[in-house]
Amino acid sequence: MKLAFKFTCLASALFIWLPVGAQPATVSSEPYVFRNVVMGGGGFVTGIIFHPHAKNLMYARTDVGGAYRWDDADQKWTPLTDWLGEEDNNLMGIESIAPDPADPQRVYLAAGTYSRGAAAILRSADQGRTFQRTDVPFKMGGNENGRFNGERLAVDPNDGEILFFGSRRDGLWKSADRGVTWQKAVGFPALSPGQPRPPAVTTNTTDSRPRFGRGFGQSQAVGIVSLVFDAASGQPGSPTPKIYAAVSTPGTNFFSSQDAGATWQAVLDQPVGLRPNHLVLSPDGIFYLTYGREPGPNTMTDGAVWKFDPKTNTWTDITPLKSPDSGGAFGYGAVTVDAQHPSTVMVTTFAHWRPHDFIYRSTDAGAHWTQIWREDTEWDHSSAPYTEARTPHWLGNISINPLNSDQVLFVTGYGIWSSTNASDADSGRPVRWSFLDEGLEETVPLALISPPQGAHLISGVGDVDGFRHFDLNVSPAEGNFPGPRYSNTEDLAFAGQNPLTLIRTGTVGNHDVRAAFSRDGGANWQELDSEPPSGDGAGTIALSADASTVVWTARGGEPYLTTNWGATWSPCAGLSTGLRVVADTVNPLNFYAFDPRAGKFYCSTNGAASFAATMAMFISQPDNRFSGGATVAATPGMENDLWLASLTTGLLHSTNAGASFLKLDSVQEAGSFGLGKAAPGRIFPTLFLAGEIGGQPGLFRSDDAGENWLRINDDRHQYGYISHVAGDPRVYGRVYFATGGRGVIYGDIKNGPVLGQK
Repeated sequence: MKLAFKFTCLASALFIWLPVGAQPATVSSEPYVFRNVVMGGGGFVTGIIFHPHAKNLMYARTDVGGAYRWDDADQKWTPLTDWLGEEDNNLMGIESIAPDPADPQRVYLAAGTYSRGAAAILRSADQGRTFQRTDVPFKMGGNENGRFNGERLAVDPNDGEILFFGSRRDGLWKSADRGVTWQKAVGFPALSPGQPRPPAVTTNTTDSRPRFGRGFGQSQAVGIVSLVFDAASGQPGSPTPKIYAAVSTPGTNFFSSQDAGATWQAVLDQPVGLRPNHLVLSPDGIFYLTYGREPGPNTMTDGAVWKFDPKTNTWTDITPLKSPDSGGAFGYGAVTVDAQHPSTVMVTTFAHWRPHDFIYRSTDAGAHWTQIWREDTEWDHSSAPYTEARTPHWLGNISINPLNSDQVLFVTGYGIWSSTNASDADSGRPVRWSFLDEGLEETVPLALISPPQGAHLISGVGDVDGFRHFDLNVSPAEGNFPGPRYSNTEDLAFAGQNPLTLIRTGTVGNHDVRAAFSRDGGANWQELDSEPPSGDGAGTIALSADASTVVWTARGGEPYLTTNWGATWSPCAGLSTGLRVVADTVNPLNFYAFDPRAGKFYCSTNGAASFAATMAMFISQPDNRFSGGATVAATPGMENDLWLASLTTGLLHSTNAGASFLKLDSVQEAGSFGLGKAAPGRIFPTLFLAGEIGGQPGLFRSDDAGENWLRINDDRHQYGYISHVAGDPRVYGRVYFATGGRGVIYGDIKNGPVLGQK
């Protein structure tokens, strides 16, 4: 139910609403079917973890998009963490995964994207179908430096009650009850990363102060990166005596325990000067380690590969290619051993940009190496055609299937490549790689539009540019946007009366700002002749209803307009910096803007040449919280009809170009808002909203202009964070929304007339 408001002048010259009357709105639920809009990968998969004994049981972790389990029957990845809601969004970055070697049903996730946020151990007894949670005091950094290092979480193969976790700043932690509770392992040395090499003696200390990472700042605090139990040193039913740990420091960095983790010693004669990032134990008892000068992934300028035989305490440098022997500085990112043929070892270089990274394979425990990424290497891009324009990079993990020596997988900054003929390399034949990302969607979408003509969905995506989707269930055959490619497409708009004319803005590299337009629904793009003279980032962009005027507010700049596709620019008089401008969908002369800092709503009736504040005024938000969560949306096909959605005041509706607004009293928070096809028998478009209604957070739909609401997601489909909500103007009930790392999701009414793409 809407509230009528009258305006009362305050001494501060601002106005507030005073409610005249209110009735609670109805909030109920309706079942939906949710699916990913298929792009294929798109983000950094930081680890692939096989169960050592269960056939084809493997897990993948990502830096911001949660965890996945491989479904071998359906040949696709199944997301495991979509049940996490917005308040737990920091848990969507997975620091480490540990399957229980003795129980294929049990798996543990170390969850925490940034060390400034909450962290938890998520434990499952059914391969991740359901989880129990333990909040932990030690911090994690699933999207921080060294995020592909690992694995730092491990389950004792002889006693599944015992787990160890190596933290970034807070030392070593132990659980003796399958991850339910955790205690600091005080016997582990408290090292400073700047310390060159402490004495190789046991350190029993009760000092629990976090020291790993100290002196390097947050970006370098990587800590204990890998823990490995030597299962052969123990027997089932008892704690494994021998445990090994690698620490990301150029000083003494490799430690062992002979008493199940009670005390620890530095391993003698170990190499120093570089940071270990991966540690694996071969079935024949040999350890293999890869090193980098930096923890990665942004930089790595040196590295090495070593093996260690604990029986003889001998170290051997088996580095295939020394940096910078190939003409450029690089490191080594990962190592794996064939469980069925322990002398077969594979390693990857890291940050070897020219011509590309190398994948090395040895069948004699590193005595000799073959570089298997060759000119005749075969790459199958069919499942995600956009990858054909990308060279695999950030090879931070490589894994040989322990029960299938021919299958090898490695990760990149945009997904997973898999080979099923790896042993062909041993006889000189080429290795074939396929992009194995079916079901794994890890992107951060920055903009979504669904025009009434052309592609059903057009998306702007961080790090991947963007896509046009006619079929939501297939990665577009054209790949990314044809024409100019951007690192990020940050905003999109279409002309309300000419919907095949599109505009987008983005960045090339880290700083170069661009915008492009299309007159054919995105089939072809042409860059604007120039950029506005104000601002230093992509910012937001709008297109008049007849596509004659572009208004661009570059980040940190003032709004500017052009009527000749960027040949010349003019300032939008009356607006301050940083304001997003929105075009009316019918009248090409009308534009709108909301200024949360001044508490004012602005309207232009002369094609954005000048703006004037309307009579509707709001309490100013100097902390900019309103700005961060405020959306102005113009109703399709209705002149002067507007919606203002905000985190602080909910949802407001104007039918007079913003001269006044009515508040929908049931909506407490509106983080994102969109409109879609009207319900059968109705004229007004369907409303979609991500926020809080009636005290319930979620994703909602209204068929009657906000009089009544349906919650359309449920507790198992929360995706960590929902933003950029858009309805489809051609399919009733269909909603699209962006996530903070799970790509674009689309939802259809369960058992409705349309479930797939038509």
